[in-house]
Amino acid sequence: MAGLSWDVVLLLGVVCLLGAMVQSVVGLGLGLLVAPVVALVAPSLAPALPLWLALMISGAMVLGERHHVEWRALAWALPARVPGTVAGAWLVAHVSDATISVTIGLVVLLAVGLTLHTAHIPLNRGTLVAAGVLSGVSGTATSIGGPPIAVLYQRQPPEVVRSTLSVFFFVGVLISLTGLRLSGGLPAQSGQVALVLLPTVLGGMLLGSLLRDRVPREQFRLVMLGLCAVSALALLARALL
Repeated sequence: MAGLSWDVVLLLGVVCLLGAMVQSVVGLGLGLLVAPVVALVAPSLAPALPLWLALMISGAMVLGERHHVEWRALAWALPARVPGTVAGAWLVAHVSDATISVTIGLVVLLAVGLTLHTAHIPLNRGTLVAAGVLSGVSGTATSIGGPPIAVLYQRQPPEVVRSTLSVFFFVGVLISLTGLRLSGGLPAQSGQVALVLLPTVLGGMLLGSLLRDRVPREQFRLVMLGLCAVSALALLARALL
């Protein structure tokens, strides 16, 4: 299947299960965990495969918590993702795989650092537009588009964070996939592998919904960030050495 051995598919399934569980609790996490692993074990499927998986989980989460979405904020952030997507698609078409791998690693580490040590950033039209553009670039080029918008929403109620980020991810990923398709950077095999991994994504969501109110959110978040940092450092070591 897409040239992947079954042990690689099994590894991706485990990572998808953990990532979906984390995202079901805190609003993001699947892309942060899956993208570095895909770049390590199946670089030809990056960034398309993580984007397909992000589309699946964000769509499912929107259906579950759509009543808490902040539509006015999305009206500013989502259109801003379009120019960022154009830039990200250009990077995929013109930049080497090694450079993309380094970029993914740096984006993940930056996301971890910002999430741990972020000063208060106002949630207004200007910051929403800036986050939309940055998310378009990073989401299309590296499949990790969550950190810019997540940083803005880190102090909002959990249900608002999960629902609003889910809509942003769903529409944003559709834009990114379209950009990759037009630029020739969307392999058909990526969608096939995503369908095989779909049960693990749904299973992770179910586990996350059961744990959401039982696990201390901050403690769970720190564990997730630690896993992201380890994956990013491994990816950087592979790409540079």
